[in-house]
Amino acid sequence: MNINKIIFSLLFIPLLAACNGSTGKSGVNQDEGIERKVDSIMAQMTLEEKVGQMAQFTVDLLGKGGNAYFSDEPFEVDPAMLDTVIGKYKVGSILNTANNRARTTEVWEKTIRAIQERALEETGIPVIYGIDAIHGTTYTAGSTLFPQSVAMGATFNRELMREGSRITAYETRASNIPWTFAPTMDLGRDARWSRQWESFGEDVYLNAEMAVASTFGFQGEDRNNVGNSHIAVCLKHYMGYGVPVSGKDRTPAVISESDLREKYFEPFRAAVEAGALSVMVNSGIINGVSTHADSRLLNGWLKEEMNFDGVVVTDWADVQNLLSRDKIATDYKEAVKIAINAGIDMVMEPYNLAFCPTLVELVDEGEVSMQRVDDAVRRVLRMKYRLGLFERPFWSRAEYPDFGSAENEAAAKAAADEAITLLKNEEGILPLPAGARILVTGPNAHSMRTLNGGWSYSWQGEKVEEFAAQYNTIYEALQLKFGEGNVRYEPGVTYKMEGQYYEENTPEIQKAVTAARGVDYIILCVGENSYCETPGNLDELTLSENQTALALALQETGKPVILVLNEGRPRLIRKIEPGAKAILQLYLPGNFGGDALADILTGDVNPSGKLSYTYPKFEQGLITYDHKPGQNLEGKMEGAYDYGAQTSVQYPFGYGLSYTTFDYSNLQVDRTEFTSGDTITLSVDITNSGSMEGKEAMLLFSSDRVASITPDVRRLRAFEKISLKPGERERVTIRLAADDLAFVNEHGKWTLEEGDFMLQAGDQTADIRCAGTKIWETPNR
Repeated sequence: MNINKIIFSLLFIPLLAACNGSTGKSGVNQDEGIERKVDSIMAQMTLEEKVGQMAQFTVDLLGKGGNAYFSDEPFEVDPAMLDTVIGKYKVGSILNTANNRARTTEVWEKTIRAIQERALEETGIPVIYGIDAIHGTTYTAGSTLFPQSVAMGATFNRELMREGSRITAYETRASNIPWTFAPTMDLGRDARWSRQWESFGEDVYLNAEMAVASTFGFQGEDRNNVGNSHIAVCLKHYMGYGVPVSGKDRTPAVISESDLREKYFEPFRAAVEAGALSVMVNSGIINGVSTHADSRLLNGWLKEEMNFDGVVVTDWADVQNLLSRDKIATDYKEAVKIAINAGIDMVMEPYNLAFCPTLVELVDEGEVSMQRVDDAVRRVLRMKYRLGLFERPFWSRAEYPDFGSAENEAAAKAAADEAITLLKNEEGILPLPAGARILVTGPNAHSMRTLNGGWSYSWQGEKVEEFAAQYNTIYEALQLKFGEGNVRYEPGVTYKMEGQYYEENTPEIQKAVTAARGVDYIILCVGENSYCETPGNLDELTLSENQTALALALQETGKPVILVLNEGRPRLIRKIEPGAKAILQLYLPGNFGGDALADILTGDVNPSGKLSYTYPKFEQGLITYDHKPGQNLEGKMEGAYDYGAQTSVQYPFGYGLSYTTFDYSNLQVDRTEFTSGDTITLSVDITNSGSMEGKEAMLLFSSDRVASITPDVRRLRAFEKISLKPGERERVTIRLAADDLAFVNEHGKWTLEEGDFMLQAGDQTADIRCAGTKIWETPNR
């Protein structure tokens, strides 16, 4: 079938007003005009064409030059492979970049135009191209790279998150790509996990708020009409991916039913209700069930309970993993059957073309119903219409003159400014005086790669220096700020850039110690080299032996050491923390991280970031701020047995210092008693009592005093970021839905129980009481 013949007639179908998909459950807000167009196309499609729409393959499969994934050779689409992938198998989606490297917008336009022209010639249905645009348009040279998600979480600034996603959407569209596999919404609740930095942190509410802001930034306000400056999101990884028992990527997790619903599902629920157009599935296993085979979570919780009408896509090769890794299928055919029947709509294969004939065979044999295939294809076509791909399957890069603009880069710098977190400032040593003589040292001092991390111009970030040479490393930024003659560089420890992320060269610590003579301050930049996903697994969370030895040696010089942490996850620093005069957490701040740090060290920018996770002190003391009371007891049990449990942390969730001080006072609530359905209005005065203008993120926590199942000690319920001049006071008002104080009980039901609660903002508290219990009979509140 060639649908070119029917596209013209579809233009005459009366279009109804597009409904805004930003409120309510997603399927409620469908555009009837789009649905009628999809009906018309599907009525003329063969089974093979439908199956093709459910398939996604990597662009490397289409290349004739430099096909090797890690090759640096130029890439060119092979017409013969197009004939196979598009012509024979009618494939509806392509992903990834060629040869694991960023391409120019011109190369992207040429590549995608060739793919789309062949697809339109064959079926009349455009391909949907997807990419991991994680902290900017990852795989496009010259794009604007923002801080990674864990750093964006530390800003506690929804507006920065939305604007960063909007710019990324614009620059991704400039690359002829309408779909990103972002935002990453896995809760970063295990510091060992190699994708900790891809999350917004450990908290449910923070992740949900940032994900919603990102969804609106990427997609705009109308999910049925995603304009030419926006792209579709793909929420990932649904769900529970970030807490493997072993701490290793893509390994099994054990999550209680209550936590699964209350904590891990909630950010996805919020973003789906905000209009997210697609969801990517967790590569791992939850409670013994492979998520790609979990019909309860895919069909039940997501599609039926949420009425989600978007696309559910697998992660990389995860249907094959049901067979080769998880051992729940006897052969590939059974793996395909299990995944599709569980609710998978599109399979990211990404190389195995056998998927298409295998699924056709399963349908012919009645093992997968035609109804299931039609449902999946309808979802795929619906998303393509919502993105306007039938009207414009490709476009000119010239339509996007603001790609990589100075304004876009200023937004990335502003995000880095607000992300960097001051953890220690002994005796007010920061900011540093003008003209200070500085030694910049450590493996992260002169590297753009470490500032950006993974998903930066390549998967593992190893090509960053090639693409980001025009930006400033920490060393270069400090030279510009303090003067070249006042800044010297001697790393002492360096990474083996051609090796594994954790490999280091033979240290030259004495050189750094010698270089410290004649300087006033030592800026010691430590942390991690770039990594991504499974290659970033670790066996030891403590900072490397070489870096620890470097820090201790430099502290022995007697010169004040300012410790700069540039890392994707919190490496343990308890041995070197006491000897550091100041500590700054950069996270992975992006291309402007060096400039942002320089501005903070001089006081041109006042740090305002707050930790988006709990910074651990011991590897056997990993804990989150919302732990259960029994996980951290201040005293010991009386009697013959000592059953005390104390967990020391380096820094708590939400911690962050400023060069000024903020005083909280006069906290008031409009009601001290409430029931389900009420709104509690809380107001508190915040005063800048210091001498410098600064920004403060007000965090509102709640504590349930007593519950029928042991409650979390505290939960973040709201946050608001404000800017205050010295002496200025602002009254911040938060409206909290009483139902937000509910929890999921042991039977999986949302419950708001009669009893006492405490609300806290800064050092101010208020006691409130729920006057009646409500148990929801619906799965979601």
